[in-house]
Amino acid sequence: MNTPAHRYTAELANQIELKWQDRWDENETFQAPNPVGDLAPADGEKLTKDPYYLLDMFPYPSGKGLHVGHPLGYIATDTLARFARMQGKNVLYTMGYDSFGLPAEQYAVQTGQHPRVTTEENIANMARQLRRLGMSHEKRRSVATTDVDFMGWTQWIFLQIYNSWYDADAPGRAPGTVGRARPISELIEAYEQGTVATPDGRPWSELSEDERRQAVDSKRLAYIDYAPVNWAPGLGTVLANEEVTAEGRSERGNFPVFKRELRQWMMRITAYADRLAEDLDLVDWPEKVRLMQRNWIGKSHGAQVDFVAHSADGDHTLRVFTTRPDTLFGATFMVVSPEHPMLAGSGIPREWPEGTKAVWTGGAGTPGVAVTDYQAQAARKSEVDRADDTREKTGVFTGIYATNPVNGKKIPVFTADYVMMGYGTGAIMAVPAHDQRDFDFAKAFDLPIIPTMKPEDGFEWDRAWEADGEIIDSANDEISLNGMHLDEAVKAITEWLESKGLGEATVTYRLRDWLFSRQRYWGEPFPIVYDEDGHPHDLPESMLPVELPDTPDYTPRSFDPDDAESNPEPPLGRLDDWVNVELDLGDGPKMYKRDTNTMPNWAGSCWYELRYLDPNNTEKFVDPQVEEYWMGPNEKKKAGGTDLYVGGVEHAVLHLLYARFWHKVLYDLGHVSSSEPFHKLFNQGYVQAYAYTDSRGQYVPADEVEEVAAADGSGEVTYMWNGEQVNREYGKMGKSLKNIVTPDEMAEQYGADTFRVYEMSMGPLDVDRPWETRAVVGAHRFLQRLWRNVVDEETGQIVVVDEEPDLETAKLTARTIVGVAEDYANMHINTAIAKMIVLNNHLTTRDVPRSVAEALVLMVAPVAPHVAEELWERLGHDESLAYEPFPQVTDESLLEDDTVTAIVQVKGKVRDRFEVAPDISADELEKLALASEKVQKFLDGEPRKVIVRAPNLVNVVP
Repeated sequence: MNTPAHRYTAELANQIELKWQDRWDENETFQAPNPVGDLAPADGEKLTKDPYYLLDMFPYPSGKGLHVGHPLGYIATDTLARFARMQGKNVLYTMGYDSFGLPAEQYAVQTGQHPRVTTEENIANMARQLRRLGMSHEKRRSVATTDVDFMGWTQWIFLQIYNSWYDADAPGRAPGTVGRARPISELIEAYEQGTVATPDGRPWSELSEDERRQAVDSKRLAYIDYAPVNWAPGLGTVLANEEVTAEGRSERGNFPVFKRELRQWMMRITAYADRLAEDLDLVDWPEKVRLMQRNWIGKSHGAQVDFVAHSADGDHTLRVFTTRPDTLFGATFMVVSPEHPMLAGSGIPREWPEGTKAVWTGGAGTPGVAVTDYQAQAARKSEVDRADDTREKTGVFTGIYATNPVNGKKIPVFTADYVMMGYGTGAIMAVPAHDQRDFDFAKAFDLPIIPTMKPEDGFEWDRAWEADGEIIDSANDEISLNGMHLDEAVKAITEWLESKGLGEATVTYRLRDWLFSRQRYWGEPFPIVYDEDGHPHDLPESMLPVELPDTPDYTPRSFDPDDAESNPEPPLGRLDDWVNVELDLGDGPKMYKRDTNTMPNWAGSCWYELRYLDPNNTEKFVDPQVEEYWMGPNEKKKAGGTDLYVGGVEHAVLHLLYARFWHKVLYDLGHVSSSEPFHKLFNQGYVQAYAYTDSRGQYVPADEVEEVAAADGSGEVTYMWNGEQVNREYGKMGKSLKNIVTPDEMAEQYGADTFRVYEMSMGPLDVDRPWETRAVVGAHRFLQRLWRNVVDEETGQIVVVDEEPDLETAKLTARTIVGVAEDYANMHINTAIAKMIVLNNHLTTRDVPRSVAEALVLMVAPVAPHVAEELWERLGHDESLAYEPFPQVTDESLLEDDTVTAIVQVKGKVRDRFEVAPDISADELEKLALASEKVQKFLDGEPRKVIVRAPNLVNVVP
């Protein structure tokens, strides 16, 4: 059978889509003007539209390109951007690339090409793929972190942080707040005037030049310190905690990771801990994300308590932090980190004290050998592994006893790797009766368990009692907690400790200062040089950017992956001509050494949303008027920020926390008007896929697997490949799983609009959903019907009629316009599509009035823009519909209609109900039911059976 010449096929869709992509580019359709600067209207016209800033999370341009799971959020934001333009808003919507970092460097090593070459190729490929999907990005605003000018401004922001300190007592910029970053020059002035005390309390005038430098450096928001790091010899670099798996191996390459102490750049993010937690109340974020950030910050109220440890070289104060000082009378041992400084001196006794149990010694003949051996074991473990509460507890007795300050009892001091110097004081008191981790350790090492809180009747003491209860056996000659409960007891013992000089109430945080150095080539160089004495000097703005040297020797030195004693050697350290440089920093030409570490890729992603606003500005990273126009606070956005930020929940903590920190420093210093970078946050779900394995457990091509229904009609199915039954599993997409599908393939087979409609109709945007290539045809049929409702497939002529719609059609159109607009506004794109399908199907049975056809085309335009533009043009319009007003209902009486309540059941239980027209067809009702968010939660892919009794009932069998 011959295909009609003007039928909407994949071939025609591709022609239409390329035509409109070219036209959008030629006409610069999606440009959004700034109020001032080079992107302001050329004629000086004043901006009257409301600004709307829509942002996707900064993507990494992978060498593998996009698979169909990646564009889910991008298609959603493009749909919203197009809808917002039709609502008359000035929409800023663009895309850039987070192009520095370890993945790009490792990919370059594997391919033998320079990272810049592979990165630029990857960016070009991703930009091509996004263009092919019809993204309405404003290309003149696009940036990449590897752009030289962008890198220069990243270095400039680093220097703003480096040359700042946090004054916790200064009035904040926002009314009624306290604490803000201030320039280092104001710290020096405060030291000189005595309004801020120097570290040792001596007057500034009495300090030497080195002491003054140390006093200043001790308060900088970016500073250098020795810190425990994750060293991966197999990669030749240090990794951030988030780049290490729970098994203590590198996320990339699966190499062993070891703990090392290195001199590193740190960011004093802890100074902002309270503001980062409290200001979460100012943003419109999912509650689960706010909770994740608050837990990561980990603010805890408790007390610091001083124990006295009696070592071979004298007494040491062991300070611990505890949220439960009420349990002090139940402390039966202490634990210090293997890195604790008390273990580094001569304090460990030469022999085991009398009464030492064999299980305490780790089989060593002396405490010194036991501790040294254990320290070596701990160094080979990752921080993630050490913090894992599920693993078996290990440790050894140090040979040292400490005195419990509340009862004078001597208790043994152990070292164990689950205590880390980076958290708290590096020492803990252990109360095994009321802490499960301490309970497990006590059981393993035959240590006493002394309850200080009465459990419920019948409690077996086969685990710790961690709930509240009446305090027992907790008294000395000066204080008794007996009979009290938690809050009262904590207050009483804390006051007693403070009165005796043995402790004090305090607040601690789980949040640690941000390790900011990487021993890599492919990252932003630090704008810092060191003099002959090793003192750091910041470079003046005129010397920025510090560019990466173009060298073929960019790979890290190769190490044995298991060599825990190897040392990181940054690739830049091998380039003597670049490292050693003569500069005049104000006191004549001198020789300096550049910093050979580079910044983490987090640096660029901390502020890219600001550079999008003003990407060509050579004088400022962003013009203040431009920033205030797009991101300034208003009645809706109390703290300002982008109007909407869309991305995966995997970035809920680190990226968002780091970006908020940088933004707050810039806010404190007066560079931006907004105190938060992202006002509203939305986390999209993931497109996942089925994969299939044969009897050997080997993956087979998913697109070659056939689904075979059971002959007995039971509904059971088996999966066959080349005549062999295979097993189906559900999860991520990947080349190794042989289930990857690319958007290029989908565009070629169906057209980009079909792909867009399918991805948006799969379910609620924030819910994970399985990819099913065979189901894409449903989206294609919808667009084919839309095409036929406007265009004759044989002649290509318009078939709409210039007549008023009948009352039924007018009412359905009005309901659809209102429903679709509401759905788009609330990011319920799947239900918007379902409503448009209902109207489209209704039109297939009658002559289509021009007014209804044009309204439907405009409604479809945000999600299927190419075919909508083509139909709009064929309907006789000369201009793009990108800025056409979204349809409105002018006759409110059309919305007054008799409806009936349709009930949707899943497995016989009512999951949703909604109002529908009494004459709704079974197909239309089924589509609405399956598009429901409440129903989707109970489905895993396509349902096995759907029973429809229109207009009252839909019964879904998963």
